[in-house]
Amino acid sequence: MRPLAHAVAAAVLALAVAGCEGVPQAAPAGTQPPAQASTTAVPAPSQTPASPTTSTTTPPDPGTLTMAFAGDVHFEDYVAPLARDPHGLDELQSSLGAADLAMVNLETAITERGTKIGKEFHFRAPASALDTIKSAGIDAVSMANNHGVDFGPVGLKDTLAAKKASPIPIVGIGADEDEAFAPAILQAKGLKVAVFGASEVFEMTLARYAAGPDKGGIASASPVNRIRSAVSAAAAKYDLVVVFLHWGLDYQACPDQLSVQTAKALEDAGADIVVGGHSHRVNGAGWLGRAYVDYGFGNFVWWRSNEPDARSGVLTLSIDVDAARGTKRGTSSAVRKAVWTPMLIGTDGIPREPDAVNSARLLKLWKQASTCSGLATAPK
Repeated sequence: MRPLAHAVAAAVLALAVAGCEGVPQAAPAGTQPPAQASTTAVPAPSQTPASPTTSTTTPPDPGTLTMAFAGDVHFEDYVAPLARDPHGLDELQSSLGAADLAMVNLETAITERGTKIGKEFHFRAPASALDTIKSAGIDAVSMANNHGVDFGPVGLKDTLAAKKASPIPIVGIGADEDEAFAPAILQAKGLKVAVFGASEVFEMTLARYAAGPDKGGIASASPVNRIRSAVSAAAAKYDLVVVFLHWGLDYQACPDQLSVQTAKALEDAGADIVVGGHSHRVNGAGWLGRAYVDYGFGNFVWWRSNEPDARSGVLTLSIDVDAARGTKRGTSSAVRKAVWTPMLIGTDGIPREPDAVNSARLLKLWKQASTCSGLATAPK
């Protein structure tokens, strides 16, 4: 993403419903027949075969703010070398990083110490991974997820130290609940954007390491009251409010009832964009009242390259600057357009746009997912 001035305001939100623990064991290379749905609308598939991403770019429009989002990122197994290479993800600058602001879910503890907390899967990465992420053009990450504290109190201490020294804002985790629920404030096109992170995935991390008044951990979206209050306060102060959630159920392409309820509660509180993931599947997206909602981006930088785990993509939202400017929330959405750029994760763990045939196939799946999302395909 193009370098922007960010005003960084601490951590944010924790995300969605059952653990990422169920990641399947590595499958042989190759793909399986498509078995998943997808959501609403727009981009033409890439005409270029899978090498580096080749999203088209247009001249900057001062009246439009673009925000791009993608799913889960970690640096495990054969993806680990990328965390020590500051330019390991630079090819993402032309896709995810091409927007004015970009954000992902960082699904890992930032530590090289600590003890595993006793789950099936434990993810961690060195602090240098944050430089790799920044160089990809990413402006903020959420760590409110079920792997943010995989290495216990020692790992959490290291993660919070890495957050303090991070070249980009980290939200959704903190030394106490005030820090974990604090938004990062990003600035672009004259707008101030409050970005939160939170999790409602019920598993060991949320049970043991939900941030409290005097307790470090991740921001919990369950019950929804705490994050709803934080969103309401931000909506009265900033131009746009974004909530990046960890939510949903493993390997499901449709939202569960809790996710639907949470999306509505946050839209009522003044959120303009409510997005997230956790299910390892691409879910549906669209408009809910005045907010744009995406129930799941799938994996992004990941250690599984077989479909359906390899199905991925970048969501790019176009926001009307004049409609967003100011703190008065109307009934119309400032998000005027949504573009899903389908991608497949390669054997090196990096997502890329596939050939035209696969792009069309994956885009069709994304559109199909809207049928169970309950979301509108166009803004009011």
